[in-house]
Amino acid sequence: MPRKFIDLSVALESDIPSDPDIMLPEIEYFSHKDTASQLTGFFPGLETDDLPNGEGWALEKLTIYTHNGTHLDAPYHHHSTMNDGKRAITIDEVPLEWCFNPGVKLDFRHLPDGHIVTPAEVDAELDRIGHKLSPLDIVLINTAAGDRYGEADYLVRGCGMGRKATLHLLEQGVRVTGTDAWSWDAPFTLTAKKYAAEKDPSIIWEGHRASMKIGYCHIEKLTNLDTLPPSGFSVSCFPFKIKAASAGFVRAVAIIED
Repeated sequence: MPRKFIDLSVALESDIPSDPDIMLPEIEYFSHKDTASQLTGFFPGLETDDLPNGEGWALEKLTIYTHNGTHLDAPYHHHSTMNDGKRAITIDEVPLEWCFNPGVKLDFRHLPDGHIVTPAEVDAELDRIGHKLSPLDIVLINTAAGDRYGEADYLVRGCGMGRKATLHLLEQGVRVTGTDAWSWDAPFTLTAKKYAAEKDPSIIWEGHRASMKIGYCHIEKLTNLDTLPPSGFSVSCFPFKIKAASAGFVRAVAIIED
């Protein structure tokens, strides 16, 4: 049966506003000419001129955080505990069964930046698209940040998923979610303004912290969600296996069976 693959991952790039300044990735590129001496060094007597066109290998050196680019957060990123006090699992411990399942897209692009999505809004969107959640469905949130990746306003765009809305999904068996925004929660800059007025620390990272009650993973910095149908596709999001880490890079892909 023919399949259509939709790439949901952004390319890892340096020198674009993809993350806060303290977390920006750095990529150093080495061309074939740059590395000729690296190759000849393995073979005493070999000269650069002996190599085809005097070329070695292409190589890149990365200085990055596990949360750069499209990545999957492990429950350990959210808090040291999950499931009401149990040790939170790290990215190398995330069940593979969570990472390849039917997907559903909730379109919240119309919601204002910083809005906190509620359970009622989740249910209304599910009703609109005619989808009933099943355990292990992967729920993707299409926000106003989706087409702003790499732009100066990316970090302040998009709605956030509140604690109640997140738990509403988790209580129905969802264990992986995703967003095209920088964070599953509302943009920090906008939350900070609300905190300054209310001094309520419970609003900080409230969607992430839902994992303390029911452990789950979410994908951040997705792309192309606007090209997906509401349902009828699968999502593959297996994370790079990093020992005891809080996140792992993913090449998230939507698969549509034609």
